[in-house]
Amino acid sequence: RQPIEHESIPRPAGHYSPIVEHAGGLYVSGQLPMDPETKDVPDGIEAQSRLALENMDRLLRAAGGDRSHLIQVRVYVSDVEYWGPFNEVYSKFMGEHRPARVVVPTGPLHHGCLVEIEATAAARS
Repeated sequence: RQPIEHESIPRPAGHYSPIVEHAGGLYVSGQLPMDPETKDVPDGIEAQSRLALENMDRLLRAAGGDRSHLIQVRVYVSDVEYWGPFNEVYSKFMGEHRPARVVVPTGPLHHGCLVEIEATAAARS
C-alpha cells in the first residue's frame, strides 16, 4: 500500500490518505464538493456533483491516471431526489466510459454537502 503524495493533493484534515496505490489499483477516498484551496462548497447538486467529480479526477491525475481508468465509483447523495440531477452531470463527465457504479442515498453528509464520491481505478490501463 502506497499513499500518493503530490503537490496538487491537499493534506487531509482527518487520519486518511486521499488516494492510495496498491496491487495495480488506485483507491480514492470519499471526495466532497469542496474547492481544494478555499474549502468553499458550491450551491446546488449539479455544481457539487461536478466539483466532487473534478476532485476525484484531480487525484487520479496526480497518481498518473485519469477517469478512463475508473473501474468502480461509489456515490453517496444526501437525498434520493438528487439521483437524477447527479446522473446527468456524471454521464456528461464520464462520456462513453461506464465504470461500475452505485448511488446510495444516505441522509446528511459532512459540511452539509449533497454528494460524496469514492472510486477504484486501475493504476495503469
